[in-house]
Amino acid sequence: MDSAALITTFVTLFIVLDPFALAPLFLALTRGMSPAMRRSVAIRSCLMGTALLIVFGAFGEAVLGFIGISMPAFRIAGGILLFLTALDMLFERRTKRREDQVEHDDHEDPSIFPLGIPLIAGPGAIATVILLTGEHQGLIGLVWVLGTMLFVMLLVFVSFLSAGALERALGKTGISVVTRVLGMLLAALAVQFVLDGLRGFGLAAS
Repeated sequence: MDSAALITTFVTLFIVLDPFALAPLFLALTRGMSPAMRRSVAIRSCLMGTALLIVFGAFGEAVLGFIGISMPAFRIAGGILLFLTALDMLFERRTKRREDQVEHDDHEDPSIFPLGIPLIAGPGAIATVILLTGEHQGLIGLVWVLGTMLFVMLLVFVSFLSAGALERALGKTGISVVTRVLGMLLAALAVQFVLDGLRGFGLAAS
């Protein structure tokens, strides 16, 4: 892979994964957790997202095809699940559940869903990795694409670790406002996922 292709691969993955946009989402989803718990969630979510992207990068659409799932169907399912998470953020049901459990250490764990899936390894990221590995075929191309993806995932992890500083800067009221705004954005993103999936089936206009 030449330098131009490598830069294009990095820029594409960086835009799709968008570490800077994931940081406030991570902050909203881990609200009320201790720094140690946040680090643990950050590690698990990044590992889960990385593992999934490696699998789909190495085996492509064959993974979904093997279990009879098309990419449009995957987009619709991810959109519905993401929309449910957005509702929790909008009405702060997630925060209320944490307050009810404050006497216990049984915090709701968002590391697998929705952080690992679909916010990190969502339909867009999976489709992008499949596309990039298809463009740069062979073992060397696969190694370069996955290596670039790992570097971008490192940036995602660093952005997660900086979420605590963001929380201190915004304060409780600021975090509440940001959580609701991000809930609206997540709801819109979820609808877009569903529309993209329907478009893939020819059921929505392009």
